[in-house]
Amino acid sequence: MTEQKSAYAAAGVDIEAGDRAVELMKRHVAKTRRPEVLGGLGGFAGFFDASALKGYDHPVLASATDGVGTKVAIAQAMDKHDTLGFDLIGMLVDDLVVAGAEPLFVTDYIACGKVVPERIAAIVGGIADACVAAGCALIGGETAEHPGLLGPDEYDIAGATTGVVEKSRILGAHRVRSGDAVIAMASSGLHSNGYSLVRHVLLEQAGWKLDRHVDDLGRTLGEELLEPTKVYALDVLDLIRNVEVHALSHVTGGGLVNNLARVMPEDMTAVLQRSSWTPPSIFQLVQEVGKISQPDIDATLNMGVGMVAMLPASQVDAALALLQGRGVESWLLGEVQAVEGPGAAVLV
Repeated sequence: MTEQKSAYAAAGVDIEAGDRAVELMKRHVAKTRRPEVLGGLGGFAGFFDASALKGYDHPVLASATDGVGTKVAIAQAMDKHDTLGFDLIGMLVDDLVVAGAEPLFVTDYIACGKVVPERIAAIVGGIADACVAAGCALIGGETAEHPGLLGPDEYDIAGATTGVVEKSRILGAHRVRSGDAVIAMASSGLHSNGYSLVRHVLLEQAGWKLDRHVDDLGRTLGEELLEPTKVYALDVLDLIRNVEVHALSHVTGGGLVNNLARVMPEDMTAVLQRSSWTPPSIFQLVQEVGKISQPDIDATLNMGVGMVAMLPASQVDAALALLQGRGVESWLLGEVQAVEGPGAAVLV
C-alpha cells in the first residue's frame, strides 16, 4: 500500500527533511558554543547570558545584518556549499569590529527551494567554522523551504550578529586626527562583494566556464571565485587591545575609497598611495576582460584591501608587527590630512 503524502509535503515542503537537517547541523553548532550560551538548538529562540556584560562600565550593544549576495550562484553551480559561511560571517562580524565591538553571537537564515539535509548541514558547517574563527557563538537560525519561489537547487543565506563594546572605547571618525597613518590589511580575494559585475563580465560576456583553468590565477575560475572571505574579527580585536587604534573601515561593496570615507571626519581626507600594493590577479583579470575603467573597478571591488585601520604614526611599526605575527598581510597605505570640506578618501 502506497503511503499517502501529507498535504504540506504534496505542496513541496518536507518537514522530515528539515528535521534531518537540524540533526546533521547540531554537531557543527556545538563547536561554536561560548560559556554564555544557554540551552541548545530546537527552541523558539537562542539564549545568551547577558550577566557577562556586568564587567563593563557602560556596555553598548552593536548589531549588523547581511547576506552573501550572488556569490551563492557560484557555490550552487559548483555544488560546493561549505565555504559560504565565511562569506556570511565575514560580512557580519567585521562590520561590528570596526566600532571596536566584540561579536558575541550570530543567528542565520537559509531559504531554499528544497531542503536537502546534507547540503543544509554543509552550509551551516561553514557558518559554524567561521563563527569559531571569529570567536562568536551560533545560537540559532531558521531554514525555510520555498517551493515555487526557488528552484530545488537554489538557496539564499543571510544572518544577523550582536556584539558589545565599552562606550568610552567606541572607535570612529571622532577619534581620527590629522597625521594618522592608514594601515591596509590584505583581502583573501573578492570576498563577497561585486559578484554581479564579476559574473556578468567573466561568465556572461566572456563566456568562461567555472572549470576553466586560468594560468594567472593558478587554479580554476570557480575555485578563485569561491575563495572564502577573510574574517578579521579576532585579529582586529587583538590589534585594538595592544595598539592605539582610532578608526577602522571594513572594505565591502563600494570599494576602498567609499568605505573609508564613512569613518572620516568632516575636515579630513585619507590620502592613499596606489603604489603601495599590487591588486591580486583576479581584480586585474576582471578589469581587463570587462574593459572596466579604473574609477569603476575601484568603486565596486575591494582591490585586495579588506580592512583598513587609522592610528597614530608612532604606532605603525607595532601594528604591522602584530598583524604580520597573526598571519595578516598588512602595509602602510597612506595618511590622514586636514582639508576643507566633507570627509573623504582619495587614491593617488
